[in-house]
Amino acid sequence: QVQLGDSGGRLVQAGDSLRLSCTISGLPFAAHSMAWFRQAPGKEQQFVAGISGSGETTDYADSVKGRFTISRDNAKETVYLQMNSLTFEDTANYHCALPFGDAPTTWRAADAMATWGEGTLVTVSS
Repeated sequence: QVQLGDSGGRLVQAGDSLRLSCTISGLPFAAHSMAWFRQAPGKEQQFVAGISGSGETTDYADSVKGRFTISRDNAKETVYLQMNSLTFEDTANYHCALPFGDAPTTWRAADAMATWGEGTLVTVSS
C-alpha cells in the first residue's frame, strides 16, 4: 500500500522561509514523479510544483515561481518544498501527491493524482 507522509507546516511570519517534506513508502520512489498542491480555506486544490523521478524536470505554478523550489532525495525517499518569501496568500493546507503518470503535463491536474498525503498546514501571518 502506497503511503505519503507530509510534514513541516507551521505558523510563520510574512517574509519567512519554510521547508516541507514528504516521505513515501510502498513503491519504488525514484521511478515516480511527485507533486505538491495546496488548498486554502474556501478554495479549490491548487497545483504548486511537480518534479520528475530523476529530479531533472520541475514545474511551478506562476504564483510561486522564483520563491518555491521542489527537490527530492531518492536515497531518503523524500520530496521537499522549500518556500521562501512567504506571503499571507501562501496560507493553505499543503499536500504532496503521487501522479498516476509521470508526464509533466499531468502534474497540474488534481484529478490526475493517485495518492495524497494528509496535508500539513502552513499559516503565514501578515
